[in-house]
Amino acid sequence: MMRARTMLHTLASSFLPLYATAPHPCSYLPGRRARSQVVALTGPVSTAMHAQLLNHGFRRSGQFIYRPWCHDCRACVPVRVAVAHFAPSRSQRRIWARNAHLDLCEVSRQPSDEQYALFLRYQRARHHDGGMDQDSPAQYAQFIRETNADSRLLEARDEDGTLRLVMLMDVADTGLSAVYTFFDPDRAQDSLGTWGILRQIALCRQRGLPYLYLGYWIANCPKMAYKNRFSALQYFHARRWHDTPPLCLTT
Repeated sequence: MMRARTMLHTLASSFLPLYATAPHPCSYLPGRRARSQVVALTGPVSTAMHAQLLNHGFRRSGQFIYRPWCHDCRACVPVRVAVAHFAPSRSQRRIWARNAHLDLCEVSRQPSDEQYALFLRYQRARHHDGGMDQDSPAQYAQFIRETNADSRLLEARDEDGTLRLVMLMDVADTGLSAVYTFFDPDRAQDSLGTWGILRQIALCRQRGLPYLYLGYWIANCPKMAYKNRFSALQYFHARRWHDTPPLCLTT
């Protein structure tokens, strides 16, 4: 159940109605209740409007563009990489070189049985405590296909053609938004998740886009710790982007 909450002023003379969801169990912090603020869209979102929403801390999931809207918690902090200032660490340079043999290609957003099999293996290995690991092939197909943004699907394969990684990302005027990435859980030593982010940073540079949006970082959530390992990370707090994380978070 959702109800009208407020209006968001984005582009000049453009206002979007927002709705707040009913409280639901938090996906990141056990024992917490969460709410989201959802943009009421009546059709596709332009890359310009999407950029405005990303810059206000929103994120897309399926047909919904939302941001956390919890009454007594500010733990979810939107983060992005400022591409021009990013410099890989020594470890990240090794990861880049280790995976140089992978061939990354954009593919049609038509989900395949091969992708779904990799998706299930990844979920069961990485998110066995719950989440999307019970999705059916139809639900996976909906997850890949349903979008109101300029969305792209990319696959990375070994020299022998074996699928190792899949990335779903959105294109906006100010950058790329990393929607979801999954990869071969048996190749943990290759740090494919980190490599996927490095490749998206490289894609931003190729396209002349200033930011890679990484969704939300939560200081007390171990699953989010990897985001803080990227240099030039910016944090959205108090309606502004900052180069350092907020000193005080209400959690």
